[in-house]
Amino acid sequence: MSDSRYVVGIDLGTTHTVLSYIDTDQVSDDAPPEVQVLQVPQIVAPGEVGERDNLPSFLYQAAGPEFPDGAMDLPWAKGRDHVVGELARKQGAAVPARLVSSAKSWLCHPGVDRAAPILPWQAPEDVAKVSPLDASARYLEHLRDAWNQQMAQDDPFASLENQQIYLTVPASFDAVARDLTMQAANRAGLTSVTLLEEPQAAFYAWLAAQGEDWREQLGPGDVVLVCDVGGGTSDFSLIAVKDTEGDLELERIAVGDHILLGGDNMDLALAFTVAEKLKEKGHDLDPWQTRSLWFATREAKEAILSSARKEKAPVTVLGRGTKVVGGTMKSELTRLDIQKVLLAGFFPSCSVEDRPEEGRRVGLQEIGLPYASDAAVTRHLAKFLGGHMAEGGDFVHPTAVLFNGGVMKSEDLSGRISEVVNSWLGEAGAEELKMLQTDSLELAVSRGAAYYGMVRAGKGIRIRGGVARSYYVGIESAMPAVPGMPSPLKALCVVPFGMEEGTEAAIPEREFGMVVGQQVEFRFLSSTTRKEDPIGTLLDGWGGGEIEELAPIQSEMDDEGDEAGEEPIPVTLHSHVTEVGTLDLELRSRDGRTWKLEYNVRS
Repeated sequence: MSDSRYVVGIDLGTTHTVLSYIDTDQVSDDAPPEVQVLQVPQIVAPGEVGERDNLPSFLYQAAGPEFPDGAMDLPWAKGRDHVVGELARKQGAAVPARLVSSAKSWLCHPGVDRAAPILPWQAPEDVAKVSPLDASARYLEHLRDAWNQQMAQDDPFASLENQQIYLTVPASFDAVARDLTMQAANRAGLTSVTLLEEPQAAFYAWLAAQGEDWREQLGPGDVVLVCDVGGGTSDFSLIAVKDTEGDLELERIAVGDHILLGGDNMDLALAFTVAEKLKEKGHDLDPWQTRSLWFATREAKEAILSSARKEKAPVTVLGRGTKVVGGTMKSELTRLDIQKVLLAGFFPSCSVEDRPEEGRRVGLQEIGLPYASDAAVTRHLAKFLGGHMAEGGDFVHPTAVLFNGGVMKSEDLSGRISEVVNSWLGEAGAEELKMLQTDSLELAVSRGAAYYGMVRAGKGIRIRGGVARSYYVGIESAMPAVPGMPSPLKALCVVPFGMEEGTEAAIPEREFGMVVGQQVEFRFLSSTTRKEDPIGTLLDGWGGGEIEELAPIQSEMDDEGDEAGEEPIPVTLHSHVTEVGTLDLELRSRDGRTWKLEYNVRS
């Protein structure tokens, strides 16, 4: 742990960004550390600054005359033409063409150039655009400035740039997405940063709240399912409790694939329900009004789910154009709408043998976020548990469940997941799930990340597990050329599942030919299910869905005196998993020269 006074946890979420911290000067050996949540100043209405315990992850690019002078001023910034946070979310619901949302989902989308100004997606030409990387950096910059105003006005060493920060990412993020997250932090001036997987952070938050009492709820043989359904993704992890020479030990044993399925999808489904009500009143919505309805429905849903007594909430959509020229269209969302649409569509009852449906692929598709083709979270969960076999070839039987994510605030939804999983366990003759209770689901990840900083300093129990997937580099097969057919690709394991961050491994016994002096492509692959492949394993083939290809790296390896077109240089491969969970791959020649591959932003 660094010499910083504060240990900071940041949850850079799809819909909310939260900062929690621990003041190490106040930590004692007699009591668990107190985790505090930063109240973030932000513009909540034109000209009005208020504090919230989260920063909505929205960026609004205002039109010139849209707000009076000074309406978007913050204590640390004047005269801006954009706003982030609460006002951005509210104004974007009315004028969605100017709203940047779901930047985190775009940040991990390999089908676009994530460093290019592409957001708001498909916005008119007169709207200023930013990259997903820039948007993520602006949210972190806002947190930095808010922190420095409150915590470091009298002490520059207390500035956020000087603190040890634990920044969370989905467990399913690959190395490219993790590297981009680090770049966003660096752009905000945050350099002492360690990445932590969100399901682990949620579990650390539970551990922090329980103290030593966690041992009364979990024991050897328990397997905890962490079910994290957030605004943009559904993330599953399994954490096992083991007995190691009389001491309880936690080990992360599995993570799910990246599933772009969450609250955004559910809000859109609810918006379609409200759109049908408006249609019955004679209102047909254009695409941008539908997008506005999407955001308005989200606010109505959150209002209903935040109060057990609230049965309905109004939904209003502006008339055509950015001004209220065509009047407003009004409807409502009810709790019954939420239950019908979400339970039936996103959390249906299913068998543990069921799998997500692969939708028919249309020849031409609109470019956008690669949302999951099947909206049933329960079927994705069945695939996850079925893909990680227990002894005897059966699906893994979790013994406890910990929910996380704003969507899981609804007891109807979390209860449905428990009901479905318990039906699978009952058929297998296993006991029902134990429910692990947690405090605020929207704040847990950042709180757990801050607590993890203390764990790193030896003040708590650490979850073991290393990297959440195996990594492979593509090797071109040495076969005769066949017209019209590329050479088959083999996959060489360079990082085995569970390899600890900060460690290195090598494949010295085998050489591969590296092309120098010309532009070439290095192809990388990964798997969350092939856990037994040791480093150096060379696969000629693999089953469908076992391995997925990541974004390739285009590079021209420095020839250092070798001429392009000559025979490839024999090299051996050395892997290094950094402390932030990214992969560095070194290629070393016989004469001691070294080349290094790092993940960069690629389109």
